Amino acid sequence: MADNIWCHKPWWCQPWSILLTGVVVVGGSWWWLRIWWITAPLGLAVLLWWWLFLVAVPAAYRAEPLAGEPAPDQNTEP
Repeated sequence: MADNIWCHKPWWCQPWSILLTGVVVVGGSWWWLRIWWITAPLGLAVLLWWWLFLVAVPAAYRAEPLAGEPAPDQNTEP
């Protein structure tokens, strides 16, 4: 199994900073503008961003075989 993806990421790409940035963007948009038709698309974009970087990328990283090891479905015989 691959090691933890977050060990290889800088502080600004850690889960806490991704979540905090999304909350600040959506909350700041609503606090500053109070226009739902701007804040709602921002919220959807943030949800997509969270899903991509907090769910999909770590899942793909865990599914990736370790370097130097054959994939389980590969035959190692000549």
